[in-house]
Amino acid sequence: MKPTTKLLLSALAFATGAALSAAAPAAENWENHCAKCHGADGKGQTKVGKKLQVKDYTDARVQAEMKDADLIKVTTDGVVDKAGKEKMKAYKDELSADEVKALVAHIRKFQA
Repeated sequence: MKPTTKLLLSALAFATGAALSAAAPAAENWENHCAKCHGADGKGQTKVGKKLQVKDYTDARVQAEMKDADLIKVTTDGVVDKAGKEKMKAYKDELSADEVKALVAHIRKFQA
């Protein structure tokens, strides 16, 4: 095999591996980015979640009121209060669009 072919194949293998390893599973992203406030179970009964009055994602009524597009926007852009203070961090620089969509699907699984 020619050295240039080996180099190209190595680069392709590296890029593919990096792309596959970059996307974390939704449950892992939930644990790393969301559970501190929303709780591992999605009920929002953490100290921070209670303070911020986050929604209980196990409640069918709450789930029915939430639109996927709204959840994507909030996760991507974050949330600020009326005074401009950050209530929820934006994850557009940390999570890919596919990871955000997977988080929305993960949130939907909390419904009782």
